[in-house]
Amino acid sequence: MLCGGNVDTTKSPNARLHPVPLTAVRMTSGFWSGRMAVSVSRSIPRFLSGLEEHGAIDNFRRLTGRKSVERRGELFSDSDIYKWIEAAAIASQSGGATDFAGLIEAVVGEIVAVQEPSGYLNTYYVGNRRSLRFQEMHRSHELYCLGHMLQAGIACFRAFGAAALLEAGIRFADYLVRDFGPTKQPLLTGCPELEMALVELFRVTGERRYIELAGYLLSGVERERLGLTKEQIRYMFSGVPFTSRTEFEGHAVRALYAACGATDYWLETGDTAYGATLERLWRDLTSSKMYITGGVGSRAEDEAFGEAYELPNRTAYCESCAAIANVMWNWRMLLATGEARFADIMERALYNNVNAGMSLDGTLYCYRNPLQLAGWETPVRNPWYQTTCCPPNLQRTFVSLPGYLYSTSADELWVHFYHGSRLDVRLESRERLELEQKTDYPNGGRVELILRPEKPLEFALYLRIPAWSRDAHVSVNDGLIEAEPGTYLRIGRVWRPGDSITLDLNVEPRLTEANPRVRENHGKVAVEAGPIVYCMEQVDHPDGPIFDTTLSVAEPEPVCFDRAIGPESLGGMPVFSHRGLVIAHPLDAEGLYRPWGDFSRIGLKDTRVKLIPYFAYANRGHAAMQIWIRMTRNDSM
Repeated sequence: MLCGGNVDTTKSPNARLHPVPLTAVRMTSGFWSGRMAVSVSRSIPRFLSGLEEHGAIDNFRRLTGRKSVERRGELFSDSDIYKWIEAAAIASQSGGATDFAGLIEAVVGEIVAVQEPSGYLNTYYVGNRRSLRFQEMHRSHELYCLGHMLQAGIACFRAFGAAALLEAGIRFADYLVRDFGPTKQPLLTGCPELEMALVELFRVTGERRYIELAGYLLSGVERERLGLTKEQIRYMFSGVPFTSRTEFEGHAVRALYAACGATDYWLETGDTAYGATLERLWRDLTSSKMYITGGVGSRAEDEAFGEAYELPNRTAYCESCAAIANVMWNWRMLLATGEARFADIMERALYNNVNAGMSLDGTLYCYRNPLQLAGWETPVRNPWYQTTCCPPNLQRTFVSLPGYLYSTSADELWVHFYHGSRLDVRLESRERLELEQKTDYPNGGRVELILRPEKPLEFALYLRIPAWSRDAHVSVNDGLIEAEPGTYLRIGRVWRPGDSITLDLNVEPRLTEANPRVRENHGKVAVEAGPIVYCMEQVDHPDGPIFDTTLSVAEPEPVCFDRAIGPESLGGMPVFSHRGLVIAHPLDAEGLYRPWGDFSRIGLKDTRVKLIPYFAYANRGHAAMQIWIRMTRNDSM
């Protein structure tokens, strides 16, 4: 069964929620339908062409003698192929694409042909680099590549019943089980990824040796045998017991992937030390180290977390893969607990940082996603990168989205996210239920759910009320129910065919301010509408530089934005405008320093501040952009 994020907790003893199969959900019209369609029709096929053009698949052919070429790409480039396979396999079930199976089979054939009798499979550590196998694990990505190979193999097996890649991954995993461990050779995931793949392999096979290997990797017992330095441990987020961690640090993707694997391990073992550590880390992330876009990673150096409240805007790294990892981890925490706060973080990251990672036409990608651009930088959107981890990661995320909308538990159905869709599923009581969801969310705030059980059926439906909603109204067959933001509303009753639930959310623009400890955002606001974060782009502001512009609010009048539907090039979402003030003439004529108070007396003129969805930035060319905008009260600068 393929499901959201390729994670199946159906039999996990400590999971509160269980995913529904991708094939049980059909997306109809709505916000994500276009992103999924462009992923299937354009992004996934084009990326395969890019893998061919840049030699990633030839790296396998050269080892079988089919091509006489030099190896190309980064040492971890095998993983990009595995992520493409996973995306294509998931799309074949969720995106209406039936023609990827043949392409996948051909690529898998090239891969499995180079596997060695021991089970080892990697195109970098061969030939004169063979002696380096498992000798530089802090950087080698050998286990990272294996993790993605296992996940791709599992996706193929669940989608088509095709087992060739999964069996190759199992042979490699069995090689590790046989030769590595506390009393054997030491093993380390320098880029934690294999842990979650091993737990999913346990879920597929039932073989406990895989979850035991994951536990060994998470135990971090090999620091002394491997001679790991404190800096390596910080950067990798590996090499010490996971349960000793008190905060996120180091490489953002590695740290969050480690948290994903630890959550999977907790779901299967119930080890309370892991649960306590994960909660501690979640509080650290969401209270002081996460951007308003759901992005993570403040520093370009090491693509790393910063200190608490170190959240610069223009130099923010916010790698697309890190935002995806944020979604992946919170999905697992949601499955473990059924708590709405995890779905809220997923929604924030998906609609903003993750969605920004791929251009609206599906041809360009962002590796990093800053919250401000000066306009003179190297363009952030590009068709290809030397490190190509983000594009296939984005693709597999977009085509997985149907599997995130709903979950089940004993005699319960959970609705996590809102999108036009049809659900046809058997509850855990084995009773069949059809549900139709009608909405233009997040453009509009009305969501209608129509239930069609085969017969009158008693169960509880849990409806997520987003934390951002200032007021929410729920009615069941026209009867009103009170709803509290940031929770799941439980509606338990006997449901009959044709029963309906209506949820009304306020998606009008609202102003958000940052904790004063985020010094760069002092005196500034961000504009949000529903789950969408908005930004200013210079292309919309001919009156002057956007950094010389402020939102103007004359107290005590309420903040009221004008609304218009944006052009198709901006994703069809509303575009907002509001009165603003801009400096009457360029500040570059005023000198660098002036006596205190002089700058405040420089003349201002009226303008309109126009706001577009952040995910659509840099789709009309590279230009200055900002999310956090200075705010002026009583018409004073």
